[in-house]
Amino acid sequence: MANNAAGRVKVTQVGSPIARRHDQRETLIGLGLNKMNRSRVLEDTPAVRGMIKKVAHLLRVEPAG
Repeated sequence: MANNAAGRVKVTQVGSPIARRHDQRETLIGLGLNKMNRSRVLEDTPAVRGMIKKVAHLLRVEPAG
């Protein structure tokens, strides 16, 4: 995903952390997510992108607008 003009990205949790590895649960918490269908608007940094990549199967990612 390319950087958007504002440098922000919206992530929404669409998958459950139940029966996932502990580090994936911790990554969701690090992104500020812990319940289904919660959304956060985050800065589009390499660190955040790495966290998103780790739990991409549990997230919906879109440009913040």
